[in-house]
Amino acid sequence: MHLGSLVAALGSFLMAKRAGGAWLLRMEDLDLPRVVPGIADDMLRTLETLGFAWDGEIVYQSRRTEVYREAAHLLMERGLAYPCGCTRSEIAQIASAPHEEGLIYPGICRDGLPPQKVERALRVKVYDEVISFDDQVMGHYSQHLTGSCGDFVIHRADGPYAYHLAVVVDDAAAGVNQVVRGTDLLSSTPRQIYLQRIFGYPTPSYAHLPLVTGPAGGKLSKRDNAVSLAAGGNLAAEAGGLLLDALRFLGQAPPQELHGAAPGEVLAWGVQHFDVAAVPRASAPFDRSPL
Repeated sequence: MHLGSLVAALGSFLMAKRAGGAWLLRMEDLDLPRVVPGIADDMLRTLETLGFAWDGEIVYQSRRTEVYREAAHLLMERGLAYPCGCTRSEIAQIASAPHEEGLIYPGICRDGLPPQKVERALRVKVYDEVISFDDQVMGHYSQHLTGSCGDFVIHRADGPYAYHLAVVVDDAAAGVNQVVRGTDLLSSTPRQIYLQRIFGYPTPSYAHLPLVTGPAGGKLSKRDNAVSLAAGGNLAAEAGGLLLDALRFLGQAPPQELHGAAPGEVLAWGVQHFDVAAVPRASAPFDRSPL
């Protein structure tokens, strides 16, 4: 867990609790070979030390593969998904200019797997429409799926089911009506809304929070910005101050009287006073106050 994760956890917790809702915890551990042993337990203990308490049982995506398989099979049965045998290099040779997350798929296998090709992935068909939504932080956002990504992958033959499919299925199963996360996932949200529509699921509200950047505005180093019991230090003693700094990063103005307060007291203030309209849109470095 790093500072960016803390900001996302805090924002989502306060927005859920301020609305009188439940704060659900999900381990998005789809790609098990890349999961660091012990990291989930350390994250849970870190959240507890920071005063967070989640509602209900923790969902581990790595244990829900069969659920995702059934969802993908349903799309296949309805003619909304198809096997693709294209390599990335083949797509690059034919595709138009890449969009912000990669190449636009040109539809090579859409009408059937060409001879001599073997299935490498499962793709969802998209059509000529614009997906729009109003983000509670970032404002109105629109994306033309055909021109932004084309038919997109929901499963690779040699890997896990895609994040897009998994979170849509899991959110619907849990009755999630509000999603709060980092703005790095803003551009993928229209694909998730598209999947919600073709499955017949309700679409939750979205709030994408600014990212924590490095000092020069670059990508945050997880090693140098860890918020973890395993990272050493006295997290219990620093917890209240760390939450206050995270509140300020999110544009809030906690009173000076909370300096030195326990994490539970800081969170209680946040639940009562959090104002999503004050959250900045721009990503920025995380300023730490002196202890």
